[in-house]
Amino acid sequence: MAKKNSKSLPALCALGLLAASPAAFADPSPALDRVSIWLGGSYLNTDAHLKADSDDLSTGRLDLGSGHESVARARLDLLLFDTQGFTFDFYRLSRSQTQTLTEQFNFQGVPFDLNARVRGKFDFDIGSAAYHWWFGSGSDVFGIGLGAAYYRAKLGLSGSATADGQTYEASAKWDEDAVAPMVTLAYKHAFSDSLRFYVNASGVKKNGGSLSGHIYDGRIGVEWFPFHNLGLGAEYGKTEISLDHKRSGYDANLDLDLDGPSLFARLRF
Repeated sequence: MAKKNSKSLPALCALGLLAASPAAFADPSPALDRVSIWLGGSYLNTDAHLKADSDDLSTGRLDLGSGHESVARARLDLLLFDTQGFTFDFYRLSRSQTQTLTEQFNFQGVPFDLNARVRGKFDFDIGSAAYHWWFGSGSDVFGIGLGAAYYRAKLGLSGSATADGQTYEASAKWDEDAVAPMVTLAYKHAFSDSLRFYVNASGVKKNGGSLSGHIYDGRIGVEWFPFHNLGLGAEYGKTEISLDHKRSGYDANLDLDLDGPSLFARLRF
């Protein structure tokens, strides 16, 4: 009996592996990839404004410039168990603008003069990590997700200021970062193995703290793969960013509106 059992054990194990293999190695929807890498950039139309208020003075809104900006961007998508996805995204925006003030502007307690030449510069970094649950069948899938976004904003002004009747060169700046919860929604459709369409939307909101505000982002795009593992991604996106920097007796608000096309080199595995 022992000899008979020892011969049947390998056969039972083999049958078990064969039975489990379709579930373990099942193909996901053709609209999804196990590993997806996006490397490219965006050509964004940027509109930026700064508003500052103190306890005893409201200084109005300062135009930090508008125009097009080239922004590098990287993204990574991972898929586990056919329906569980993870997305990591990062980009950085930088802009500077020199202008002549038409009214006095008080920033971080520094009063910049009327008619002064003032240079404003901001840098904005954002990185996010999100979990998606994909559901649907065949060529169409829908995704809902939760995650977190890390963002950092650096803003500075330099120009002429007045104190006690004296004019001098002055500068003021702030540099803050924060982590905020994020919600995402997505839809993907595969026309074929080489051509796909997608829509993504996400929202980030944080209340309280020294740097609060919201970030709303929407994208629509296509993916084309002339080769199985190598292709191109093209999308159009719009982002609205509003950040509030608070300190004792002083508030500043930075508003950024971004929209424009993006192009990516696409790798999938």
